[in-house]
Amino acid sequence: MPEMKTSANSIAVIRLIGNGCEWFVYGLGITGQFQDVLSPRRSLGHDPSAGFGVGGECLQGPVTKIEPAIAARLSKQKYQLVGEHGGVKTCHWTKQSLIADRSCYKGTFYGIESHGCMQMAPNVDTCNLGCTYCWREPHSDTLNKIDDDPYELYLESVRGHRRLLTGFGGNPKADPVKFAEAQNPKHVAISLNGEPTLYSRLGEFLDVCHQHGTSTFLVTNGSLPKVIENLDPLPTQLYVSVDAPNKEIFDRLCKPKFDQGAFYKLEQTLELLPSLDTRTVCRHTLIKHESLGHHEDYARLDNIADPDFIEAKGYVNVGNSQNNLSIENMPTHQEVMDFSNTLAPMVGREVLSDRRESRVALIGKEMIPVTLPEKVRELPKDLGIAKPQRFLLPQA
Repeated sequence: MPEMKTSANSIAVIRLIGNGCEWFVYGLGITGQFQDVLSPRRSLGHDPSAGFGVGGECLQGPVTKIEPAIAARLSKQKYQLVGEHGGVKTCHWTKQSLIADRSCYKGTFYGIESHGCMQMAPNVDTCNLGCTYCWREPHSDTLNKIDDDPYELYLESVRGHRRLLTGFGGNPKADPVKFAEAQNPKHVAISLNGEPTLYSRLGEFLDVCHQHGTSTFLVTNGSLPKVIENLDPLPTQLYVSVDAPNKEIFDRLCKPKFDQGAFYKLEQTLELLPSLDTRTVCRHTLIKHESLGHHEDYARLDNIADPDFIEAKGYVNVGNSQNNLSIENMPTHQEVMDFSNTLAPMVGREVLSDRRESRVALIGKEMIPVTLPEKVRELPKDLGIAKPQRFLLPQA
């Protein structure tokens, strides 16, 4: 039986323990009338252990298989957890587009409308690298098979995305037209957290996105070349993180967890890129005093990959990376531009654009906007919106 505490102003606080997570549901209630708080959920045919509330509103049950401590941290950071290991989170630039008409650098470089972008990952808790510069939360130390149904994962992600956007509906600064458009994403950035090529049904998920007329940007660390080689369909744009110029620096910065030959696997992925029928990007995260410079080594890797674009982006000392690096490791935008202007002719390209606030430069031959896939499938009209979530750390 759940534990209930009722305050003087008749706000019932229901404490539930489920799936290893401790969480709370808040609803209107009166001391001694616990059954009244629960009955609306029962009348809808829901398992009471999945959460309760008034008028059908409740906190979504902890169906995720993410470790409780990790789920709690992600929830605190305003992730909406979807599927068994996935998650959605509203990007800073999506918010900026809604309230200030500002887009991220992907808008400048590739024509992406930031308010129409959904940032997600099928496995926010799982990665095979332990990169020192990653600002995301540390991942699980184990690798679990991730095989969520791709269509259900897509629908659940859209519902979760809508939940995270709800506050902008009443924000007087938010553009109402953009807010309405944001409910049905035009672009999915599979880049939120974790290594997405560990998701066993990634190709099917990409296909579902494309069927709905949604472009896909897939960001991978390139450590699983066989997955990339067999991926069908390919994403609209494939990013490979080339964040170290050689194996010595790669092993020090990227810290492979399970395969000490991960750098050589990255090189195999880069060798595949010229044969892939999609837009390709090599992205260099530049860390001052660590990976900034080394132009000859980066040029060797970029010439192997022959990508459509190269992004040179300065490391930012935020999030979990603050435990490993310092603000002294952040290059200035000018240092990023100096790096880019030196690298560009070494790979037969030029600096096409840059965004100072993001400390990023685009290197390539021609700027070509992304084309959305042809829509052949509509979202269900009754898709609705996800329930709120809250995962709290288990209590000893």
